[in-house]
Amino acid sequence: MSATPSSASPTLPPFDPGDPLGTDDLLTDEDRAVRDTLRQWAADRVLPHIAEWYEAGELPALRELTRELGSIGALGMSLTGYGCAGASAVQYGLACLELEAADSGIRSLVSVQGSLAMYAIWRFGSEEQKQRWLPAMAAGEVIGCFGLTEPDHGSDPAGMRTYAKRDGSDWVLNGRKMWITNGSVAGVAVVWARTDEGIRGFAVPTGSPGFSAPEIKHKWSLRASVTSELVMDDVRLPADAVLPGATGLRGPLSCLSHARYGIVWGSMGAARAAFESALEYARTREQFGRPIGGFQLTQAKLADMAVELHKGILLAHHLGRRMDAGRLRPEQVSFGKLNNVREAIEICRTARTILGANGISLEYPVMRHATNLESVLTYEGTVEMHQLVLGKALTGLDAFR
Repeated sequence: MSATPSSASPTLPPFDPGDPLGTDDLLTDEDRAVRDTLRQWAADRVLPHIAEWYEAGELPALRELTRELGSIGALGMSLTGYGCAGASAVQYGLACLELEAADSGIRSLVSVQGSLAMYAIWRFGSEEQKQRWLPAMAAGEVIGCFGLTEPDHGSDPAGMRTYAKRDGSDWVLNGRKMWITNGSVAGVAVVWARTDEGIRGFAVPTGSPGFSAPEIKHKWSLRASVTSELVMDDVRLPADAVLPGATGLRGPLSCLSHARYGIVWGSMGAARAAFESALEYARTREQFGRPIGGFQLTQAKLADMAVELHKGILLAHHLGRRMDAGRLRPEQVSFGKLNNVREAIEICRTARTILGANGISLEYPVMRHATNLESVLTYEGTVEMHQLVLGKALTGLDAFR
């Protein structure tokens, strides 16, 4: 016989459309405090202006915003020491989610600063390099960028042409990097180059003679973000510019894995913003004498969007706990990036159909997030590359070449 509930059974909490699975229960008080801090900062400092910035294709308050992010501990927040917050991986992920719910460009600013430029120096740099750069970067006083992708070599970084050769005790660096977030505003660029000793990383002060970073214009995605080309023309660097702890591709690829983890969370922020916009619109927009949210087809769309959104958040949370436990594999990060960005784009596209013609207006965030996610889908590993990473892991067979 089945048991019947007793009169002492606890009362179920109400259903929360914003958290239908009750995943907030998985968070600690400290996790929630981090999340709420970033959400409030984004609401105060980004959301009132982001449509204007996006339409203009600029981020005029970038340096001010970076210093503010430093003051609340959001830069390099999962790193320890050197002025970094030492937050958990889950807390860093929650920060990425809240920042990308405002705009992917803001999350990219933080990701490149902390998970790429600062992480590279923190993990592979000398103590002198860490002391020189990390405290100022954590405070937002120095902005960093990460130069790996080249005009002719994106998914195949092993084919890079940027080259550094020894000249006495110095290094001389030549080459170009492309699609570099923060490039033209950075004070330090972590640049990866071929050498006679293998691929090495260099901490390059951007004021060095021969270094330039022209900004890339005419973008239809990540418009509220600084994207640049890096040009190195006989840039002379002292011996202590090389990152001593990294030789070969494992160095830059480990940095990318760290940054991709933030995307797993961040993409769900963009999806959440689009979903919330569509849900509110469906409750208030009337057609045929009643709100469109009362029609079965609209409810089916909303239900499917909610399922994929919160499955993605659960996946991100699971990967975060694995990272905190030191058990997160690169293949698992690929799993998360592949799924969550792909589903986030679909959520945005579906949200656009619910908003109808209003969905293309910058008065709503949906199309802005959708176009931003087209860049997120490509950078730090295309769909195809992550499919092949998982395919190799599943079959044991390498299909890359």
